[in-house]
Amino acid sequence: MRTFRTMLKNEMKLSIRDMNMIIFAICIPLAVLIILGIIYGNKPAYEGAEYTFLEQSFGALTTISICAGGVMGLPLVISDYRNRKILKHFKVTPVSPAMILAVQVVIYTIYSVVSLILLYVVSVIFFGFHLNGSIPVFLGGYLLVMLSIFSIGMMIGGIAPNSQTASVIASLLYFPMLIFSGATLPYEVMPNALQKIADILPLTQGIKLLKAAALGLPLDNVFVPIAVMAVLAAVCIGVSIRFFKWE
Repeated sequence: MRTFRTMLKNEMKLSIRDMNMIIFAICIPLAVLIILGIIYGNKPAYEGAEYTFLEQSFGALTTISICAGGVMGLPLVISDYRNRKILKHFKVTPVSPAMILAVQVVIYTIYSVVSLILLYVVSVIFFGFHLNGSIPVFLGGYLLVMLSIFSIGMMIGGIAPNSQTASVIASLLYFPMLIFSGATLPYEVMPNALQKIADILPLTQGIKLLKAAALGLPLDNVFVPIAVMAVLAAVCIGVSIRFFKWE
């Protein structure tokens, strides 16, 4: 445990010094929230809606940091450490190379949780946000989405032949999901054709789950998103374990 804490401390310092996750996982979600809060405030999400725009969008906003860490951060670090022989070198030390992977997962989990707390606090204090759903249900959905998205990142980083390939794959997943899944542009205002395309993206189902949890909608409405997230996590974790390359 002492070794894990030491590695976590050192890797966290390196990550903060790099500033990428500070910007993409914490600053950008907060900036999007503030912009939407200023523009829409407590206006109804649509004509006749029972919920405000911010209440309906909160679940989607919380996924931006998950997507940044799980799809852009995690796979690039893993592939970079493989290319630099760091994972290989750990094989000849008493420390398991799996520990450094666990440390990275914890680091990006910390970023996501910090972002979630900041979004909630700012929403409540400055925009009068109210979470209509159950907090435990929302957190349960949040953890499921995080597990699913992080498993995608672990799979990409684990099997990509080099960091350049991992970067290309991560970018092809990250930017479409950020723009078209509903994390920034609300899913409800998209044309029907674009909604059908968005439904293919994994994060879209996760956002539907968190949106329903934030609004307190019946679980019947999110059976498909829960199933998709769970199956995706199981498949990606299975592929990662089977084909992960240490060097």
